[in-house]
Amino acid sequence: MSRISTAADLQALRAQLIIASDLARTTISVCDGTGCRALGSQKVLAGLREEVSKARLKVPIGVVGTGCPGLCEQGPLVVIRPQKIFYARVQPEDVPAIVNETVLRGKTLSRLLYTDPQSGEPIEHEHDVPFYKHQYRLILDQNGDLDPTKIDEYIARGGYASLEKALTKMSPEQVLAEVKASGLRGRGGAGFPTGIKWETTRKAILNPKSHIENPQVAVGGQSIQDASQASAVGYVICNADEGDPGAFMDRSVMEGNPHRVLEGMIIGAYAIGAPLGYVYIRSEYPLAVQHLRQAIAQAEEYGLLGKNILESGFDFSVKIKLGSGAFVCGEATALIASVEGRVGEPRPRPPHLAESGLWGKPTNLNNVKTWAAVPIIIDKGAAWYASIGSPTSKGTAIFSVVGKVVNTGLIEVPMGISLHKLIYDIAGGIPNGKKFKAAQIGGPSGGCIPAEHLDTPIDYESLTGLGAMMGSGGLVVADETTCIVDFARYFMTFTQEESCGKCVPCRIGTRVMLAVLERICAGNGKPGDVEYLQSLGEKIKLASLCGLGQSAPNPVLSTIRYFHDEYRAHIFDKKCPAKVCKGLITYSIVAEKCNGCMVCLRNCPTNAVNGAKQQVHVIDASKCNRCGMCASVCKFDAVAVN
Repeated sequence: MSRISTAADLQALRAQLIIASDLARTTISVCDGTGCRALGSQKVLAGLREEVSKARLKVPIGVVGTGCPGLCEQGPLVVIRPQKIFYARVQPEDVPAIVNETVLRGKTLSRLLYTDPQSGEPIEHEHDVPFYKHQYRLILDQNGDLDPTKIDEYIARGGYASLEKALTKMSPEQVLAEVKASGLRGRGGAGFPTGIKWETTRKAILNPKSHIENPQVAVGGQSIQDASQASAVGYVICNADEGDPGAFMDRSVMEGNPHRVLEGMIIGAYAIGAPLGYVYIRSEYPLAVQHLRQAIAQAEEYGLLGKNILESGFDFSVKIKLGSGAFVCGEATALIASVEGRVGEPRPRPPHLAESGLWGKPTNLNNVKTWAAVPIIIDKGAAWYASIGSPTSKGTAIFSVVGKVVNTGLIEVPMGISLHKLIYDIAGGIPNGKKFKAAQIGGPSGGCIPAEHLDTPIDYESLTGLGAMMGSGGLVVADETTCIVDFARYFMTFTQEESCGKCVPCRIGTRVMLAVLERICAGNGKPGDVEYLQSLGEKIKLASLCGLGQSAPNPVLSTIRYFHDEYRAHIFDKKCPAKVCKGLITYSIVAEKCNGCMVCLRNCPTNAVNGAKQQVHVIDASKCNRCGMCASVCKFDAVAVN
């Protein structure tokens, strides 16, 4: 690997790589992201490489481990290109048939094809799978194609061409203007216009007298700044501290295409005038960290990071800072404190990061998905990007859709799409014939959207009007079997545990709200509890120091707003309509359906089931712990939940 000194060098290398890669040749792509690894993709990948090697083919066939292409429910995923034959839930024992039948003889293995849950028909090609067919994949477009550990594959597909364009054909001001005109808004949750944030930071860097110096030191009074940090006039930071329950968008982008994120950071740093950047990423993402480290090393070796990039006179370096998994460190000022080596706690603002961020210097912080969108904007143009999405929310959004849907996974769609289309047309709808009940959007900081608002467009303003928020893209779907009070209790449990404890409203307020919710779910709700939750929630939102506390009550407030009757049923009728809350349900045997098979009796952990063989059984309520084991093992639907 030799250094790329000029734009001409980069163009020449790309031309060579395109010829060498021969994108028309047969390639077997295997999803090797964290989700598919958990399902055994490493064994499938190794088996395919061994089988191809044994075949001793005259025309070589590539076997590539890629990032996550999104359809996590069906992993491990295998795609034979260029035909794009799509195989789902592939196991190591399927490998010989894939190579010998599909690759060598062109025969499709129908048993491995994805089956459409709506029509029941098998689908042969990846682009015909409804999950992919209805998406608009800009940031995730290469996740199932390239090997994320090889910079050459990224360059061959146009990687770093936007950087070349920005550094050699555009001034920093022109880059700023392009990003502003695109309408790109921060994908970390707040939705603040990216171009304006960049411009504010650039102005602070160019006007050193406006800096609010605030040098921080580590425990013991020792400075933790090295020489490069001390000389930096400003910083850019990539926030990869993804902490929402069920969210894995940022992880998958970093695992599957780390060079696109780096390219966006370099372009942004050029526009802002910052010589040093950080990627703050949680240590629980080992594969993403590994790929990121490899990407940084490769970019440095090629000269795309470091001194005088592409002979532009611009210097920029990137460092990695590992977080320890604290949810609060996703908040900007807490993240800054953690990078500086201090406890990850938020501080009041102002001063804002553009004035006094990392080590008191002007700092620009953006989410993984925001940085990854930048090369696309510079390549395609602001007008093209702004043509996608809604009038106020441009471009695409990536959601990690989990919960009660047929196909969980990563979905990238234009801003403004309806929740109905996302859940039913792309995610496959609700399984087992159940009805949609609600969707928690925006993670624990977001809000709950009921069925009556399924056709509402997903954009920043529309969601805010419903008492929810875009957040970073977490989407948890609930069906009719979900207790909405228990649903709210789950998210409040998370935010209460993740509170840093620095401010009283969040530390104490969330604890009190959780205690009330737990009491309601246990069957001990009292008149006035709902009104108290509403009042306390609003006060916590107003008085908390940072975004965590300010948004923590959202799941409770939104569920009260749309499911008030369900709260009343818990409190006044002492019933859980979804039959979930243990304190409000009982189990009994339906005599007409019980044949005395004794399966429930043998599996009851508390010996609460009584009865002889071939005689109707009875459940002793005083011994029953309401675990539901009897109902789950009964094959005759003879256990009733009351």
